[in-house]
Amino acid sequence: MAIFGYARVSTDGQSLEAQVESLCAAGAEKVFRETASGKETDRRQLARAVKSLAKGDTLLVTRLDRLARSTRDLLNILDAIGNVGAGFRSLSDTWADTTTPHGRLMLTVLGGLAEFERELIRARTGEGRERAQARGVHMGRPRKLTRHQRAEALAALAEGTATQADLARRFNVDRSTVSRLRS
Repeated sequence: MAIFGYARVSTDGQSLEAQVESLCAAGAEKVFRETASGKETDRRQLARAVKSLAKGDTLLVTRLDRLARSTRDLLNILDAIGNVGAGFRSLSDTWADTTTPHGRLMLTVLGGLAEFERELIRARTGEGRERAQARGVHMGRPRKLTRHQRAEALAALAEGTATQADLARRFNVDRSTVSRLRS
């Protein structure tokens, strides 16, 4: 059962040394060091730290904000750590400790709140989309042909005066755009 540390600063002007000292004093055998913004989700050294973990190991940070900037990001990282059977601890945030029953409870509650928040956002977004569609707002990518061009193309196809390929060249669109007009 190994303890790995993860230390991160946002800019080159900041120093990792205080974090590294604290992590080593708390028993970290190896410390992964990184200079990267916390809002970046693809941090190379964090990925290496998580990949280094085995069942029973612990990932240690000095503070939660060194690991993640958002609840979603934190929960994703903790999920990856938990999937290998490892634990997580924060030195400053003693409640964030998946190696204890109380810490797991706190993080479970936090995860439940995040999931609840996600569902509320999804419901509000869906309601807003339905209201917009009822007002006639077009959802998705902008149409390639104007209303007039669509009507002209459909009329030419119905009369047989132009083929789909002719209309595609005339309106400078792909042939599949014209073929979808009938559906």
